[in-house]
Amino acid sequence: MAGRVALVTGGTRGIGEAISIGLKEAGYKVAANYGGNDAKANAFKDATGIPVYRFDVSDFDAVKAGVGQVEADLGPIDVLVNNAGITRDAPFHRMTAEQWSEVMQTNVNSLFNLTRQVIDGMRSRSFGRIISISSVNGQKGQFGQTNYSAAKAAVIGFTRALALETASKGITVNCVAPGYIATEMVMAVPKDVLDKKIIPLIPVGRLGQAEEIARCVAFLAADDAGFITGATLDANGGQWFT
Repeated sequence: MAGRVALVTGGTRGIGEAISIGLKEAGYKVAANYGGNDAKANAFKDATGIPVYRFDVSDFDAVKAGVGQVEADLGPIDVLVNNAGITRDAPFHRMTAEQWSEVMQTNVNSLFNLTRQVIDGMRSRSFGRIISISSVNGQKGQFGQTNYSAAKAAVIGFTRALALETASKGITVNCVAPGYIATEMVMAVPKDVLDKKIIPLIPVGRLGQAEEIARCVAFLAADDAGFITGATLDANGGQWFT
């Protein structure tokens, strides 16, 4: 794995930040994509030494240019981590077309936009790792998240189908489905809601840590995981079993 290039979308904050750092520590040359927060991205770059690339994962042409720049700078991408995602929560009877479309474009269309750019190179080199981040809410559903739950369920379907197409080419395709992780977004939930309505539903009795998801990704990216493809790795503290 030494010297292999890994691209992490949404790779400068939250779970993505931990994945980027974890892969760098494992010996990969990491590129971290981000969508718009220049201040956070530059602080991340300064702290980690990981180069950052700003492009919109929902825009095919922007992705094509962004991936091209990554490969020009670092070399062909061997590991793609589709982590970028957004939420636009609302009960379905109040959800707008924009809330639905924005989540689908960022959380689902990005899978095509990114993977399409790297798949031919991976096939020609007979090696690749495609790892996408789903969610426990894509497995069990969640009130107020029909858009997000549908999108994260789509990640699992995408993973299974593409795994069948690429298995003979040395490319594995897997996903990780985190539960509630102590990211900035989750920690913004009022403490009484966390303590009374969320953590009691997690059998291990705590939130997960972003670094725990990063270790799942690093395992799936490694040569030792070459016999694992089409899998969904649940990392939810026992909240949901598949």
